[in-house]
Amino acid sequence: MDATSQESFLEFVTNRSTALLRTAVLLSGGDRHAGEDLLQNALMKAAGRWHRIDEPEAYVRQILYRQQVSRWRLKGPRRELTVAEPPDPADGTRTATAADGTGAAELRLVMRDALSRLTARQRAVLVLRYFEDLPEADVARLLGCSVGTVRSTTHRSLARLRALAPELDLLAASDDERQGQQQPPSRDFAPVEVRP
Repeated sequence: MDATSQESFLEFVTNRSTALLRTAVLLSGGDRHAGEDLLQNALMKAAGRWHRIDEPEAYVRQILYRQQVSRWRLKGPRRELTVAEPPDPADGTRTATAADGTGAAELRLVMRDALSRLTARQRAVLVLRYFEDLPEADVARLLGCSVGTVRSTTHRSLARLRALAPELDLLAASDDERQGQQQPPSRDFAPVEVRP
């Protein structure tokens, strides 16, 4: 890598690494260390071809997505995360959180935990569709599958997310109440019957 390319690469890493790390952590199921490894590997691959890359951010993001897909294809079944106690009381009641912003933080933590319990493929599809706000065709192209596969995986992933974290609906509802927005319950987090 010549001096000009090296300077350009360092500038890109300095300016975009925070946003790229956020995506990598989400793709890794909330595991910051795995996200850092994912991003580091993607940047190493991009550095070797830096002088030939026209759109660096799109190129690095595509490496992130494909690397994560490769990981779940190679690793096989994911280990389950076990916890000593359930996150909410057994009777389903919740105490109101203060209007000091803790509701948003709690929502992010619950979402991160729920995403970590999805398979890597399900997590990748949801991150690309809803966090990156990509259309189904772009997600299919990035993951190397059909649009129908993206649609069905999205549907199954949301159903599994609802089953794994029904408290997301409660948190979203309490957050809307705190902000004075009376909205009908979201269809995305309606109760779903889970069959074994």
